[in-house]
Amino acid sequence: MMRKWEGGDPGVAHQKTPTCLLLTPEGVFHSFGYTARDYYHDLDPEEARDWLYFEKFKMKIHSATDLTLKTELEAVNGKKMLALEVFAHALRFFKEHALQELREQSPCMLERDTVRWVLTVPAIWKQPAKQFMREAAYLAGLVSREDAEKLLIALEPEAASVYCRKLRLHQLLDLSSRTVGGGRLGERRSIDSSFRHAREQLRRSRHSRTFLVESGVGELWAEMQEGDRYMVADCGGGTVDLTVHQLEQPHGTLKELYKASGEYTHEYPCGPYGAVGVDLAFEQLLCRIFGEDFIAKFKRQRPAAWVDLTIAFEARKRTAGPHRAGALNISLPFSFIDFYRKQRGHNVETALRRSSVNFVKWSSQGMLRMSCEAMNELFQPTVSGIIQHIETLLARPEVQGVKLLFLVGGFAESAVLQHAVQTALGTRGLRVVVPHDVGLTILKGAVLFGQAPGVVRVRRSPLTYGVGVLNRFVPGHHPPEKLLVRDGRRWCTDVFERFVAAEQSVALGEEVRRSYCPARPGQRRVLINLYCCAAEDARFITDPGVRKCGALSLELEPEGCLENTGTPPNRREIRAAMQFGDTEIKVTAVDVSTNRSVRAAIDFLSN
Repeated sequence: MMRKWEGGDPGVAHQKTPTCLLLTPEGVFHSFGYTARDYYHDLDPEEARDWLYFEKFKMKIHSATDLTLKTELEAVNGKKMLALEVFAHALRFFKEHALQELREQSPCMLERDTVRWVLTVPAIWKQPAKQFMREAAYLAGLVSREDAEKLLIALEPEAASVYCRKLRLHQLLDLSSRTVGGGRLGERRSIDSSFRHAREQLRRSRHSRTFLVESGVGELWAEMQEGDRYMVADCGGGTVDLTVHQLEQPHGTLKELYKASGEYTHEYPCGPYGAVGVDLAFEQLLCRIFGEDFIAKFKRQRPAAWVDLTIAFEARKRTAGPHRAGALNISLPFSFIDFYRKQRGHNVETALRRSSVNFVKWSSQGMLRMSCEAMNELFQPTVSGIIQHIETLLARPEVQGVKLLFLVGGFAESAVLQHAVQTALGTRGLRVVVPHDVGLTILKGAVLFGQAPGVVRVRRSPLTYGVGVLNRFVPGHHPPEKLLVRDGRRWCTDVFERFVAAEQSVALGEEVRRSYCPARPGQRRVLINLYCCAAEDARFITDPGVRKCGALSLELEPEGCLENTGTPPNRREIRAAMQFGDTEIKVTAVDVSTNRSVRAAIDFLSN
């Protein structure tokens, strides 16, 4: 593990650092994480306007409707920069920081090209966002395009699932062992008596202990049998991802029963937010008290002070709990108080008295005083959305029989979330378990995934993928408007030829093969548009919901290479093999006549 990050709250050791990036006014990298946050906070307000400070930008590439390599991100001062460069700055810092740490801990470390890098992404990220992260990693110098296999993209709930398999009983907090509504959250409790009994049986059985060591499976898993199912709820800062896995024997591999999901924007009001949803609720509260126009102007003209205010709220948010007594004080920066008086002509205390928000008062110490009930209310939209999302998934027929829920991710540290999930789901016979190092679960799982990428053997395709083709026109079966007559032959246009269907189980390494022929002699490149949709039964690429999502590119050798093969140029065949069972869609191709590999790629970022 990395040593503690520098900066942050005094006297607190941090194993994680916030997603904050600071660039100089010239766009040169300055710092990342707590160091960036603290330095920007200490800048003179006038000077801070010229610096580029980005925070919580990871989810911006998911929310971008048409993500391309030209997509821009906006710094807190309103200036824009290519998102690819912002992410590359962060990844380059990670690379240098990690390699330096390794050199200090292990002076005999080998060359940097012996490192396999694993980047974790939320499960709800689509293929363009995953490709974007890979492109940013190339730009940052983590790996080269020629060594693309040295970079793995791991899905966060999968990484968490892989790690949870390794845990011993003393590394887990079983929320189900508490009486709902009683006891303090955060207390260390072991798994219940049935698990203690199982542990004693394992200790008496030398064979079982040997199996545990050899397979790397934790004590909790030892009593699980082939076919047992469990859910992982990865509650992070920006997303909440759910996935359901089934244990397979004899090697302990995992089969995904339900496509990893988390995007409930259209179903629930809180959208795909994790802990950030609570931050947005606090910002909306400030808008109700001081006015939306003022908050927008303050963020724009006093960006460093706004960061200071969010830091103050973050510190209080972490202390919130369902059984906490007493109000919470949130300090307002002096520049906020001064800026408000100059803009409105009266002070913030007057604003609080005049507002309709009666659960936030002005304390004599010059702070916002918020009741515990008010703080917990800020959590409710996000927490309710998470619980409803879990309940909706549990109701699906393909995931029946789930008895164990692992709550992981940074937001899972919240006592408010833990209590709400246990209260809502514990009565259904679902055991809710939280690893003690819950905030680092994904990080540690990503390392294990990097060592054994085949641990998740079967995944569910999140979407239906295919291409548009011409088929022979069948009267009565094909719509008349799709008829195309060419050289006296009747064709149906825009037919959606499916490669893989949404919700279809696809094994790791399983290939979908198709053959393509160049349309004309001398052609050096074949470009085929890929289409996707959420439905399984789309017939045409013009159907509602079907959209162009990428392009399959095949780079061909000159036809002079075919002279000794006896293959006529107009009969040249390129056989492509696509894999949909990995965390990224992959493609390889071969020229049948020469048996040589053809450079093949799928581009999801071309517009």
